[in-house]
Amino acid sequence: MKITEVKVWLVEGVKYNWTLLKIYTDTGHTGVGEATNWPGSQIVEAATRELGERIIGLDPMRTDFIWTKLYRDLNWVGPYGASMCAISGIDMALLDLKAKVLGVPMYDLLGGQYRTQIPLYANYWFIGGGHNTEDYVQQAKKVKEAGFSGLKFDPFAHTNYFYGDDLATELSLTKTQQDLAFNISKAVREAIGPDMDMMIETHAMLNFKVAVAMAERFAALDIAWFEEPAGPESTKTLRAFRERIDPKVSICVGERHYTRHGIRDVLESYVADIIMPDITRCGGPSEMKRMATMAEAYNVLVAPHNPNGPLSTLASSHVCASIPNFFRQEFIFNDVPWRDEVISHPLNIQEGKLVISDRPGLGVDLIESEMEKHPGIRKHKEGYYI
Repeated sequence: MKITEVKVWLVEGVKYNWTLLKIYTDTGHTGVGEATNWPGSQIVEAATRELGERIIGLDPMRTDFIWTKLYRDLNWVGPYGASMCAISGIDMALLDLKAKVLGVPMYDLLGGQYRTQIPLYANYWFIGGGHNTEDYVQQAKKVKEAGFSGLKFDPFAHTNYFYGDDLATELSLTKTQQDLAFNISKAVREAIGPDMDMMIETHAMLNFKVAVAMAERFAALDIAWFEEPAGPESTKTLRAFRERIDPKVSICVGERHYTRHGIRDVLESYVADIIMPDITRCGGPSEMKRMATMAEAYNVLVAPHNPNGPLSTLASSHVCASIPNFFRQEFIFNDVPWRDEVISHPLNIQEGKLVISDRPGLGVDLIESEMEKHPGIRKHKEGYYI
């Protein structure tokens, strides 16, 4: 069996474009994958097309060999960013293809399932209102009513979801902004009750002083985690943060840590209770599984980052099914209406859980005609990341 073609599509999503792909072979077998990232989704698209050309003629069943070949080939330009997104999408498509050839769900290639119902936490549930307590409370109640056991949001005034005009160059917050962020979060906690997980996102856009101060305040709200109090550049900064804040406040990082090599120092430094690799960016299902196994050795939980398209959601769920140290998987609560139309079977969401089918591979194919109805945005659009 040989790879004969790799097709790539840019499809509009609710936050930013999805980069979707399909691998074809000379035996008629195919596999689908996703390489979504932003900003510069067109850069990711181009990288995926380039890597697709590099695997023509290879045996698609040699998934680890192809992963390693691409990783080593791209080391010269840096095996991160767009390069790793392309590797991630190709890895996903190859595993989907291989599982379909063998007639098994993808999780069987990853060691078999511990579970087939994947608890989700909701993100992007708050986009129907303003940055105020009342609107957040009403929308949070809808998440709870839908059966979700957790939700996440960025409550900070200077990092509202579209990075508003209040962004400070020194990554600070005024006293009023700090109070607003806390009061919104407190109201959401009261609205959803004590049994629901509440995660606080910072997007690594608070300076050290403010991040410490806000983490201390959030300790009273029993948050499930405080996300990315610092960027991925320095584990020592994360260590300093860990030593300054209340030990009750868990830290979650990993959406911008690529591969097992990128997460190693985080684990060895004991700075995070939860890691959140993103399957379209960290190296695909193969690498996320390896990262999860590493995390298990340090008694660290895994909660995949997933503000992406439907293939990312499915592939992440197959990894989550196959690991013992799973916590929650991210899910876009308000998505584009064509999310389930570009795949052959809709996502099966029941009471805040994704129910994985036993169909081979990811259990779906891409519908080319539907993807072409919603082409990716290629010029700047207000309130949209491209």
